[in-house]
Amino acid sequence: MRAPQPSEASLDRPVSSGPATIAPEYVRRIAPYVPGKPIEELAREYGLAEERIVKLASNENPRGPSPRAREAIIAACAGITRYPDGNGFALKSALATHYGVSREQIVLGNGSNDVLELATQAFLRPGDEAVYSQHAFAVYPLATQARGAIGIEVPARNFGHDLDAMARAVTFRTRIVFVANPNNPTGTWLAAPRLRAFLAALPRDRLVVLDVAYDEYLGPGERSPSMGWIAEHPNLIVSRTFSKAYGLAGLRVGFGIMDPGVADMLNRVRQPFNVSSVAQAAALAALADAQYVAESAELNRAGFAQLASALDAMGVAYVPSHANFLLVHVGDGARVFEALLRQGVIVRPVANYGLPEHVRVTVGLPEENRRFLAALESALGR
Repeated sequence: MRAPQPSEASLDRPVSSGPATIAPEYVRRIAPYVPGKPIEELAREYGLAEERIVKLASNENPRGPSPRAREAIIAACAGITRYPDGNGFALKSALATHYGVSREQIVLGNGSNDVLELATQAFLRPGDEAVYSQHAFAVYPLATQARGAIGIEVPARNFGHDLDAMARAVTFRTRIVFVANPNNPTGTWLAAPRLRAFLAALPRDRLVVLDVAYDEYLGPGERSPSMGWIAEHPNLIVSRTFSKAYGLAGLRVGFGIMDPGVADMLNRVRQPFNVSSVAQAAALAALADAQYVAESAELNRAGFAQLASALDAMGVAYVPSHANFLLVHVGDGARVFEALLRQGVIVRPVANYGLPEHVRVTVGLPEENRRFLAALESALGR
């Protein structure tokens, strides 16, 4: 089905006069992305001490970047008077070796969000369609609408992607299909055979963007060898990020791996110097520290077990997750979100994803998880 559109009243209200009225209608209809609440903002609003606030809202690595990445950041700061390498040669070379692809297959982005935006900018025209799942990452409809294209939202199945229904939703107007694996904000996961069958069922002239931002948190048997599928499916883009397990969310660096011809199209619309020199240096060092990423994934598994055990004991339902967060059923999501804020715990409300009875909580350090569980028990009156 077509994604819901705001009413004409909501279209006119924010830009009722002035130069903004000449912006395209499809731009004026966009509801801007709302990120997780910053710690500093909560401290100002509620008069709380920043050091007492726990942020479990944005699926960041609670350990932060690795020591190697921290050292690389400090060293790179000495050269910030110069523009970065616009082609990202060193980072692309390391990524090519790591994933067994060529440099020409890699597009660097200002976070993986940038790669998603570049795909829509290069391949969508006004009136084209993009297909994505209900309860999938909010950037898919936003990036689609920003091009004047039409979002086709396919109802979810058990909080995740219904690939058969998504394949049926593809028409001659479809240009891009978005798939998140694991999915954000639900944490659901699709096995590799299902994904390969889905790719095989689609026309070769429909771009498939496979967003695997949380892949590092999967067990070895759960990870899809998706980069190896590109030779057989040149319409596939695999987008990845350094913002999650690698702990570099504040530096904004991600990348896409794809057929060289597709990469050429994205690079034609990519902004020059879209990834800073500091971000490139940090990502290069982080990529080399496989042990740190493995330790972060193990910490995440232990934290997930801690949260799941306590939620089970409290009788609180949640969606089993394959990422670094949990979608928790709390009844009145807005009320519980506010009650948690007042106790200095930031989670993510997800009513904008069609999930008003849930909140999403990032798996944190053991003490952060305990703070959330105690605050949640209080908010629910348990």
